[in-house]
Amino acid sequence: MSVAGKNLKYLRKLRGWTQEEFAIKLKIKRSLLGAYEEERADPRIEVLEQVRSIFKLSLDELLLKELTDNKSGSYLDKRRAQKLSAATNEICLVPVKAAAGYLAGYADPEFIDELNTFTLPMLAPGNYRAFEIIGDSMLPTPSGSVIVGEKVNSLEDVKSNNTYIVVSRQEGIVYKRIMKNNRSKNKWTLVSDNPTFQPYTIDAEDVLEVWQSQMVLARANTQQRWDVNQLAGLVSNLQQQVSSMKKSLKN
Repeated sequence: MSVAGKNLKYLRKLRGWTQEEFAIKLKIKRSLLGAYEEERADPRIEVLEQVRSIFKLSLDELLLKELTDNKSGSYLDKRRAQKLSAATNEICLVPVKAAAGYLAGYADPEFIDELNTFTLPMLAPGNYRAFEIIGDSMLPTPSGSVIVGEKVNSLEDVKSNNTYIVVSRQEGIVYKRIMKNNRSKNKWTLVSDNPTFQPYTIDAEDVLEVWQSQMVLARANTQQRWDVNQLAGLVSNLQQQVSSMKKSLKN
């Protein structure tokens, strides 16, 4: 019997999927996936094609090689080598459902290697990551947009009034404008573009990562339309918030 069943189990656990979740992706019953993993049955070719596509493997690798074999190079080793040799920027996508796992695994190469990736040829060479955002706090950027950010290597390089993805222990992953306090360098004020959301302050020491936004990817026809009365109210609210922030920065 081939090693395909062992490989399916290994790849599933690498992504952190349950048998039920993996079976849904492969469009088969969970019991059938269990039979494959326990080597009670050989995976059908159409199932292997699905796995090959998801994990960017060849059929020979799935059928003939144990992917955990470190002697000839494990699956993870080969994925890392592929990314390093790629001529274009591979951008890891952090969907909302992976946000909690990202806080624990943002510095874990194995976790990052298993995130789905894409490329954008218009970006200059650099270290990029993409984050899906949910909610209305950054309107007119719609909920469900993907923010492509470039890694900020030093917190000293963060510039006031620019938009960033901020990853912190207390707030998780948020997309905001950062206002730095010149009098208290260890405090940042995070401001929403939608003025109905109040600014709030975080400790810079609590920040794990910062990614400066470079591009916003959104579905067509999802931009919110505003009427004149709405805009007038939002502008008034924004002016009040700016006045309040100016006073607090002077104190």
